[in-house]
Amino acid sequence: MAKKDDLRCKTKKMKVYKFGGASVNSAERISNVAAILERFSDDDLVIVISAMGKTTNALEKVVQAFYAEKKEEALQLFDEIKRQHLTTAKYLLVTHYLACEARLRDCFTEVEWMLHDAPVREFDYYYDQVVSVGELLATCIVSFYLSERGIQNEWVDVRDIFRTDDNFRDANINWAFTQQQVDRYIQPLVQQKKWIITQGFIGATDENESTTLGREGSDYSAALFANMLNAASLTIWKDVESVMSADPKQIPDAVPIHSLSYNEVIEMAYYGAQVIHPKTIKPLQNKNIPLYVKCFLDADLPGTIIHNSVNKDLPPIIVIKENQVMMELKTKDFSFVGDAHAYQLYQWFNEHSLRPTLTQNGAISLIFAFDNWEEKISRFSSAAAGMFDVHVTPGLTLTTIRHYNQAALDRYINNKEMLVKQQTQRNIRVLHRS
Repeated sequence: MAKKDDLRCKTKKMKVYKFGGASVNSAERISNVAAILERFSDDDLVIVISAMGKTTNALEKVVQAFYAEKKEEALQLFDEIKRQHLTTAKYLLVTHYLACEARLRDCFTEVEWMLHDAPVREFDYYYDQVVSVGELLATCIVSFYLSERGIQNEWVDVRDIFRTDDNFRDANINWAFTQQQVDRYIQPLVQQKKWIITQGFIGATDENESTTLGREGSDYSAALFANMLNAASLTIWKDVESVMSADPKQIPDAVPIHSLSYNEVIEMAYYGAQVIHPKTIKPLQNKNIPLYVKCFLDADLPGTIIHNSVNKDLPPIIVIKENQVMMELKTKDFSFVGDAHAYQLYQWFNEHSLRPTLTQNGAISLIFAFDNWEEKISRFSSAAAGMFDVHVTPGLTLTTIRHYNQAALDRYINNKEMLVKQQTQRNIRVLHRS
């Protein structure tokens, strides 16, 4: 009985921290992360880290060149990524540099053997094999740098822990197997008082093929660890002071929100707010684990707590999704849109891994908006053309205002060239020309 009580106390004390790419995008930022972590030396931590800075974007260009059969261009682009990571490691490390370099080169080899071949599988497969290396490189450098500063830690390849299906670029977690791996490998390390450094965003199939969990999936990875370890809390460290009423890069006078309910954040995520990944909240809500959003630029700022609460007097929350595509589908024989049409459409959505950002039904037509994934939309359009007349309009923006007021409508909605407008008592959504 005492052992169970000890385990319960230790598990309750354990926390999960997640640091995004902006927090590790330079040697100086990595040093700052270490300084933040040293403030919490008494805590048992699982630390989830994203790829450095713009590494994911750079790796995407490698995949695009490779898939276009531009092998030399792909290798040159990848050489630049290698150089950047080796340079960062050299700047940070002395006694641990050679060990770090060896592990980095092992990660480089994972990609290079593939780049010397010709593509024979779908793009999304190669995307995951290449892009996943960004998280491995970043965590490798951070782990060795913490060791250099005398902080005991264990680097864990999350692909040995997170089992997924083979839905590349948006893989689904095998919960049972992953929980088994967490219990078998992660829990003992926690008991040994070691900090665990691991990756967000990635996993692996039962064939050991790398997968990714969807863009911004590192937050989701951290939430999975928090859930499966029964953590006391999850803290996501970002480059903003808190959750804001809008993306401050789009709306400079966005205001901080210091307390939010799980449900409110789920709504924000559903409409496309990028501060929290859409799948992140549910694993936390299921076990009532609070989520803190903190600023790595100033750890003393209060940030935001997301928990089981009731929100009152929230400001208008604005979500702007650019680069949207509207697809209008009309029945060829002018018959009413029925259940059979809807069933077929959602089958195609699943087959082509597409999720509408907006839907609107009419008598003989349906309207969908999508993020502009050109290849998937093209395949979907071809499939739908057998049943519908299809019209596609690219280059649009989807603006959502939650808890809107007249001032927000006047500023963000009423002056737009609107193609679709949806309005309820709490939300307004407009698809408009950019």
